[in-house]
Amino acid sequence: MIEDTSNDPTSLIRIARATGESETVQPVDLGHRVRELRKAREWTLEQAAQQAGLARSTLSKIENGQMSPTYDALKKLAVGLEISVPQLFTPPVKGQVNGRMSVTENGKGLSHATTTYEHEILAGSLTKKQMLPYRAQVRARTVEEFDGWVSHDGEEFLYVLTGVVRLYTEFYEPVEMRRGDSAYYDATMGHNVVSVSSEDATILWVTSLR
Repeated sequence: MIEDTSNDPTSLIRIARATGESETVQPVDLGHRVRELRKAREWTLEQAAQQAGLARSTLSKIENGQMSPTYDALKKLAVGLEISVPQLFTPPVKGQVNGRMSVTENGKGLSHATTTYEHEILAGSLTKKQMLPYRAQVRARTVEEFDGWVSHDGEEFLYVLTGVVRLYTEFYEPVEMRRGDSAYYDATMGHNVVSVSSEDATILWVTSLR
C-alpha cells in the first residue's frame, strides 16, 4: 500500500522513480555501430561514404575495424549520418525492443487517495517507466483546498473522462474542460484541477518521468 504523503502527483512520481535502478550504458564497437547505422538508412558503402565526405575504402576499413578514424573523420561520419559524435559510441536506446507490456483491468489499479484527488495508478507492475499513467477522481471543488500550487518535474497530459473540471495554471487563465477535452503542459509550472460538476469528475493523467 502506498503511503499518502501529499495532495499532488509529485508523490506518485517519487514512488515510480523509487523502483528504478541506475543503468550503465556500455560502449559499443564503432565499426559495428557505423555499419548498423548505415544499413538502417539502407545506404550502400558508396552512398554512406558520399554522405560523410569520406573515401569508400576508408569507410569500409572503419566498419571492419581495420582503421581507427581521426576525430575529423568521426565528425564527418556523424554529420553524414545526421547524429552526434557521442551517438557513434553508444547504443540506440530507443531502437532496442524489450517487449514490455502491462494490462490494468478496470478498477484494479493501485489506489492512492489524497484530500483533493483519488488516484488509480495504471501499469503499476512496470518499473523504469518513462511515463506515469493514472486515473484520478477529482474531489476538490475550489482551488483554496490546495496547499499552494502543485508542481513537479516533467511534462503532463490531462484528458477529461467524465464531468467538468477547471484547470488552473500559474501563467494562464483558468480553463474549463469537459469530457473529451485535453491539455498538455509543463508540469514544473504550478497547476491544480478542481471539479465543477455536481459529482466528482474523473480524468486521465499521464506524467513524463524525467
